[in-house]
Amino acid sequence: MASMMGNSLIMLTVTSDPHLHSPMYFLLANLSFIDLGVSSVSSPKMIYDLFRKHKVISFGGCITQIFIHVIGGVEMVLLIAMAFDRYVAICKPLHYLTIMSPRMCISFLVAAWMTGLTHSLAQLAFVVNLPFCGPNVLDSFYCDLPQLIKLACIVTYKLQFMVTANSGFISLGAFFLLNLSHIFILATLRKHSSGGSPKTLSTLSAHIILVVFFFGPLIFFLYVTSFTISG
Repeated sequence: MASMMGNSLIMLTVTSDPHLHSPMYFLLANLSFIDLGVSSVSSPKMIYDLFRKHKVISFGGCITQIFIHVIGGVEMVLLIAMAFDRYVAICKPLHYLTIMSPRMCISFLVAAWMTGLTHSLAQLAFVVNLPFCGPNVLDSFYCDLPQLIKLACIVTYKLQFMVTANSGFISLGAFFLLNLSHIFILATLRKHSSGGSPKTLSTLSAHIILVVFFFGPLIFFLYVTSFTISG
C-alpha cells in the first residue's frame, strides 16, 4: 500500500507541477507508473487472501500476474534511460536540451515498452501450453513463473533453466550498463572538479540507491532460483 501511495503521489506531483516537466522527471513518472501497476497486481490480492482460509486464484489470473511482473523489463530500460539522462546532464551539460529532447524521451519510453512486452510474451510462451494435471498449490503469495513451471506434469528442468537464464541475462546486462554509466559520471566529476558538485553527487547517489534496491533483490532471487534448479 505504501508503494502504491508513494508512486501515485510522484505521478501526481510531476504531472501537476510545471517546474518538473523535464526529461528526468518524465522518466521518473513513467517508472512510478510501471511500479504502481506491478504492485497493484499482487498487493490487493495478497491483502484479500489474508482474510481467507482458502487462497485461490484462477489460471487466467495467475497468468495475468506473471505477465505484469515479468513486464518489469520496462523498468530496467527506464533505469538505463535515467542513467543516460544523468550522464548527459553531468558530462555534456551544454548539449543536454538538444540530446534529451522530447523525441528522445518518447523513444526511450517506446523502447522500454517494446522490450518489456517482448520479454513478457517470450516468457509466457514457455508456460501457456504446459500440461497441468497434478498438485496445484503454489508456495508463494503471488503467481511466480518458476513456481508455476514446477507444477507441470512433465520434466521442466530445461525449461526452468531457459526462463531463469533469460531473465538473468537481461537483468545482469542492464545492471552492467547502469554501473558503467555511473563509472563514466564519477570519472568525469573527478576530472573536472576536486569533489564534484554536492547537488550532482546527491542526485547520482539517489539513482545508485534506486538501482541497488531494484536489482539487489532481483539478482538474489535469480541466484536462489538457479540454485534450486541445480539442486
